[in-house]
Amino acid sequence: MKMKSAQNDMTVGNPMKIILSFTFPIFLGNVFQQFYNMADAVIVGKFVGNKALAAVGSTGTIMFLINGFILGMTAGFTVLTAQKFGAGDMKAMRKTVGNAAILAIIMSLIMTVLGIMKTPDDIFKDAYAYIMVICGGIAAQMLYNFLSSVLRALGNSKVPLYFLILAALLNIVLDMVFIIAFHMGAAGAAWATVLGQIASLA
Repeated sequence: MKMKSAQNDMTVGNPMKIILSFTFPIFLGNVFQQFYNMADAVIVGKFVGNKALAAVGSTGTIMFLINGFILGMTAGFTVLTAQKFGAGDMKAMRKTVGNAAILAIIMSLIMTVLGIMKTPDDIFKDAYAYIMVICGGIAAQMLYNFLSSVLRALGNSKVPLYFLILAALLNIVLDMVFIIAFHMGAAGAAWATVLGQIASLA
Protein backbone atom coordinates (compact mmCIF):
# COMPACT_ATOMS: atom_id res chain seq x y z
CA MET A 1 0.00 0.00 0.00
CA LYS A 2 1.36 3.44 -0.93
CA MET A 3 1.78 5.84 1.98
CA LYS A 4 -0.23 8.53 0.16
CA SER A 5 -3.27 6.26 -0.15
CA ALA A 6 -3.12 5.45 3.57
CA GLN A 7 -3.17 9.09 4.64
CA ASN A 8 -6.21 11.20 5.41
CA ASP A 9 -5.84 14.88 6.25
CA MET A 10 -8.23 15.44 9.18
CA THR A 11 -7.55 19.18 9.33
CA VAL A 12 -9.62 19.93 6.22
CA GLY A 13 -13.42 19.70 5.97
CA ASN A 14 -16.41 19.46 8.31
CA PRO A 15 -15.03 18.55 11.80
CA MET A 16 -18.09 16.53 12.90
CA LYS A 17 -18.17 14.50 9.68
CA ILE A 18 -14.43 13.85 9.88
CA ILE A 19 -14.59 12.75 13.53
CA LEU A 20 -17.55 10.43 12.94
CA SER A 21 -16.05 8.88 9.80
CA PHE A 22 -12.83 8.26 11.74
CA THR A 23 -14.30 6.93 15.01
CA PHE A 24 -17.10 4.70 13.61
CA PRO A 25 -14.69 2.17 12.02
CA ILE A 26 -12.77 2.06 15.33
CA PHE A 27 -16.03 1.28 17.18
CA LEU A 28 -16.88 -1.49 14.70
CA GLY A 29 -13.34 -2.80 15.00
CA ASN A 30 -13.73 -3.13 18.78
CA VAL A 31 -16.94 -5.10 18.23
CA PHE A 32 -15.28 -7.50 15.77
CA GLN A 33 -12.30 -7.91 18.09
CA GLN A 34 -14.69 -9.41 20.66
CA PHE A 35 -15.78 -11.99 18.08
CA TYR A 36 -12.47 -13.84 18.39
CA ASN A 37 -13.04 -15.08 21.95
CA MET A 38 -16.82 -15.36 21.47
CA ALA A 39 -16.48 -17.57 18.39
CA ASP A 40 -13.89 -19.73 20.14
CA ALA A 41 -16.12 -20.17 23.21
CA VAL A 42 -19.31 -20.95 21.25
CA ILE A 43 -17.73 -23.48 18.89
CA VAL A 44 -15.61 -25.15 21.60
CA GLY A 45 -18.64 -25.39 23.92
CA LYS A 46 -20.84 -26.92 21.21
CA PHE A 47 -18.39 -29.39 19.67
CA VAL A 48 -15.81 -30.19 22.38
CA GLY A 49 -17.61 -30.04 25.73
CA ASN A 50 -18.14 -28.20 28.99
CA LYS A 51 -14.63 -28.63 30.35
CA ALA A 52 -13.06 -27.27 27.17
CA LEU A 53 -15.53 -24.36 27.27
CA ALA A 54 -14.55 -23.68 30.89
CA ALA A 55 -10.90 -23.81 29.83
CA VAL A 56 -11.39 -21.21 27.11
CA GLY A 57 -13.56 -19.11 29.46
CA SER A 58 -10.93 -19.22 32.19
CA THR A 59 -8.49 -17.46 29.86
CA GLY A 60 -10.88 -14.53 29.34
CA THR A 61 -9.27 -12.28 31.95
CA ILE A 62 -5.73 -12.84 30.73
CA MET A 63 -6.88 -12.40 27.11
CA PHE A 64 -8.54 -9.10 28.06
CA LEU A 65 -5.32 -8.04 29.82
CA ILE A 66 -3.15 -8.94 26.82
CA ASN A 67 -5.50 -7.30 24.28
CA GLY A 68 -5.94 -4.14 26.36
CA PHE A 69 -2.23 -3.82 26.99
CA ILE A 70 -1.35 -4.28 23.32
CA LEU A 71 -4.05 -1.84 22.14
CA GLY A 72 -3.01 0.84 24.61
CA MET A 73 0.69 0.36 23.99
CA THR A 74 0.55 0.43 20.19
CA ALA A 75 -1.76 3.48 20.27
CA GLY A 76 0.70 5.20 22.61
CA PHE A 77 3.65 4.32 20.37
CA THR A 78 2.10 6.25 17.47
CA VAL A 79 1.16 9.48 19.29
CA LEU A 80 4.38 11.08 18.02
CA THR A 81 3.65 9.70 14.53
CA ALA A 82 0.32 11.56 14.48
CA GLN A 83 1.97 14.73 15.77
CA LYS A 84 4.74 14.69 13.15
CA PHE A 85 2.25 13.85 10.38
CA GLY A 86 0.01 16.74 11.47
CA ALA A 87 3.02 19.08 11.44
CA GLY A 88 3.93 17.92 7.92
CA ASP A 89 7.36 16.62 9.02
CA MET A 90 7.48 13.38 7.00
CA LYS A 91 11.12 12.59 7.82
CA ALA A 92 10.49 12.76 11.57
CA MET A 93 7.23 10.83 11.11
CA ARG A 94 9.05 7.93 9.43
CA LYS A 95 11.59 7.95 12.26
CA THR A 96 8.83 7.69 14.88
CA VAL A 97 7.30 4.72 13.00
CA GLY A 98 10.69 2.96 13.01
CA ASN A 99 11.23 3.59 16.73
CA ALA A 100 7.69 2.42 17.54
CA ALA A 101 8.23 -0.75 15.47
CA ILE A 102 11.36 -1.59 17.50
CA LEU A 103 9.47 -1.03 20.76
CA ALA A 104 6.58 -3.22 19.52
CA ILE A 105 8.98 -6.06 18.65
CA ILE A 106 10.71 -5.86 22.04
CA MET A 107 7.42 -5.79 23.95
CA SER A 108 5.94 -8.68 21.93
CA LEU A 109 8.98 -10.83 22.81
CA ILE A 110 8.72 -9.93 26.51
CA MET A 111 4.97 -10.60 26.62
CA THR A 112 5.35 -13.92 24.81
CA VAL A 113 7.94 -15.10 27.35
CA LEU A 114 5.83 -13.92 30.31
CA GLY A 115 2.56 -15.51 29.07
CA ILE A 116 1.80 -17.80 32.06
CA MET A 117 -1.43 -18.46 33.96
CA LYS A 118 -2.92 -20.43 36.88
CA THR A 119 -6.25 -22.25 36.57
CA PRO A 120 -8.08 -25.21 38.21
CA ASP A 121 -6.48 -28.64 37.66
CA ASP A 122 -9.45 -30.27 35.89
CA ILE A 123 -9.42 -27.69 33.09
CA PHE A 124 -5.74 -26.77 33.29
CA LYS A 125 -4.63 -28.89 30.31
CA ASP A 126 -7.06 -27.30 27.82
CA ALA A 127 -6.63 -23.81 29.27
CA TYR A 128 -2.85 -24.13 29.17
CA ALA A 129 -2.91 -25.38 25.55
CA TYR A 130 -5.21 -22.52 24.54
CA ILE A 131 -3.32 -19.69 26.24
CA MET A 132 0.12 -20.97 25.20
CA VAL A 133 -0.87 -20.86 21.53
CA ILE A 134 -2.36 -17.37 22.03
CA CYS A 135 0.80 -16.18 23.78
CA GLY A 136 2.89 -17.72 21.00
CA GLY A 137 0.96 -15.54 18.55
CA ILE A 138 1.37 -12.28 20.49
CA ALA A 139 3.83 -11.04 17.86
CA ALA A 140 1.11 -11.26 15.16
CA GLN A 141 -1.39 -9.47 17.39
CA MET A 142 1.17 -6.81 18.27
CA LEU A 143 2.10 -6.26 14.61
CA TYR A 144 -1.54 -5.98 13.50
CA ASN A 145 -2.35 -3.46 16.25
CA PHE A 146 0.87 -1.53 15.59
CA LEU A 147 0.14 -1.20 11.85
CA SER A 148 -3.48 -0.27 12.64
CA SER A 149 -2.28 2.42 15.05
CA VAL A 150 0.11 3.82 12.43
CA LEU A 151 -2.73 4.02 9.89
CA ARG A 152 -5.00 5.69 12.46
CA ALA A 153 -2.22 8.15 13.26
CA LEU A 154 -2.30 9.05 9.56
CA GLY A 155 -6.08 9.56 9.75
CA ASN A 156 -7.08 6.20 8.21
CA SER A 157 -9.33 4.07 10.43
CA LYS A 158 -11.15 2.18 7.66
CA VAL A 159 -8.38 -0.10 6.33
CA PRO A 160 -7.67 -1.66 9.78
CA LEU A 161 -11.40 -2.40 10.11
CA TYR A 162 -11.54 -4.22 6.76
CA PHE A 163 -8.65 -6.49 7.72
CA LEU A 164 -10.08 -7.09 11.18
CA ILE A 165 -13.42 -8.21 9.69
CA LEU A 166 -11.53 -10.55 7.36
CA ALA A 167 -9.57 -11.98 10.30
CA ALA A 168 -12.71 -12.45 12.44
CA LEU A 169 -14.54 -14.32 9.65
CA LEU A 170 -11.48 -16.46 8.91
CA ASN A 171 -11.22 -17.24 12.64
CA ILE A 172 -14.76 -18.68 12.62
CA VAL A 173 -14.04 -20.83 9.54
CA LEU A 174 -10.76 -22.11 10.99
CA ASP A 175 -12.47 -22.80 14.34
CA MET A 176 -14.86 -25.15 12.56
CA VAL A 177 -12.08 -26.82 10.56
CA PHE A 178 -9.67 -27.33 13.47
CA ILE A 179 -12.29 -28.29 16.06
CA ILE A 180 -14.84 -30.26 14.04
CA ALA A 181 -12.69 -31.75 11.27
CA PHE A 182 -9.31 -32.12 13.00
CA HIS A 183 -10.57 -32.57 16.61
CA MET A 184 -7.89 -30.22 18.01
CA GLY A 185 -10.04 -29.03 20.91
CA ALA A 186 -9.26 -25.77 22.72
CA ALA A 187 -5.81 -25.56 21.11
CA GLY A 188 -7.51 -25.61 17.69
CA ALA A 189 -9.58 -22.56 18.65
CA ALA A 190 -6.40 -20.77 19.68
CA TRP A 191 -4.67 -21.68 16.42
CA ALA A 192 -7.68 -20.35 14.50
CA THR A 193 -7.39 -17.05 16.35
CA VAL A 194 -3.65 -16.71 15.76
CA LEU A 195 -3.86 -17.66 12.06
CA GLY A 196 -6.74 -15.22 11.59
CA GLN A 197 -4.54 -12.48 13.05
CA ILE A 198 -1.63 -13.47 10.81
CA ALA A 199 -3.95 -13.39 7.77
CA SER A 200 -4.96 -9.82 8.65
CA LEU A 201 -1.31 -8.83 8.08
CA ALA A 202 -1.11 -10.33 4.58
